[in-house]
Amino acid sequence: MTPWHEQDVPELPGTVAVVTGANVGLGLQTTRVLAQRGAHVVMACRDQRKAVTARDSLVDAGVDGGQLELAELDLADQGSVERFAGSFGHERLDLLINNAGLMAVAQSTTVDGFETQFGVNHLGHMALTLRLLPLLNATGGARVVTVTSVAHRPGKIRLDDPNFTAGRYGRWRAYFQSKLANLLFTGELGRRLTAAGEATLSTAAHPGYAFTELGKDDDRIFAKVTAMVNRFAGQPAQFGALPTLRAATDPDAFQGALYGPHRITFGPAVPEVPSATARDTELAGRLWELSLSLLAPWKVPFPA
Repeated sequence: MTPWHEQDVPELPGTVAVVTGANVGLGLQTTRVLAQRGAHVVMACRDQRKAVTARDSLVDAGVDGGQLELAELDLADQGSVERFAGSFGHERLDLLINNAGLMAVAQSTTVDGFETQFGVNHLGHMALTLRLLPLLNATGGARVVTVTSVAHRPGKIRLDDPNFTAGRYGRWRAYFQSKLANLLFTGELGRRLTAAGEATLSTAAHPGYAFTELGKDDDRIFAKVTAMVNRFAGQPAQFGALPTLRAATDPDAFQGALYGPHRITFGPAVPEVPSATARDTELAGRLWELSLSLLAPWKVPFPA
């Protein structure tokens, strides 16, 4: 179980990567390292003003601006996901980093009526992945990396009410569900790719406890408390991004692999075993079918 550090990320000339939520935190640090290693990184962000500022900060830090491309993507809007995938202008896609996410936000819905955390963290990334999958499969050695959380462990999937339309909403219960859904999706995608004879890998990563913008989407006391805890207990985003970078570039990665910090919440990246629930193949299959049915109005395909 050899720990990985930033210097272990290999050179990536000619690689094309998409990083969602690339303008801040883990996404920004993942983008920095991939670009420094020679990858062309499409920074897929909802807020283009913040994306420009983030790109400029990377250039100021010495990253070649020619390696960075800005693109608009709002995972809370299936129309935006479809437009992003439909206008993707590259002939290859080596890495899709499903990084963007929300944590424990107040009850709300996406543009399409999904509970926001389930809709963004899970359904948004699932739709994006499936729309880009033909290009990923056509690119030798491609990978999909989905960022989850240690919070997947207490998570439960509400198959009968994933959007909390009937039951009482709990911001943490909704977050735990979305992070468990990320891992169930990772495993099910990998199994379906293997069954179809495709070489694309589906892997996952969690950052441990990283000092990022998560938890700052709400201006209430909750957000202030989260920020205070982060400052004293969280590791910097550059270290929190290490599991993602390993999931994306470790030559020994395998279908369904999960990487996390060596000391659970902090430290260099090591392989990790998901919770028993996250490894439940029957549950993963049921969530897959439920998710496709929810996404059906937008004609999200599964080409593999």
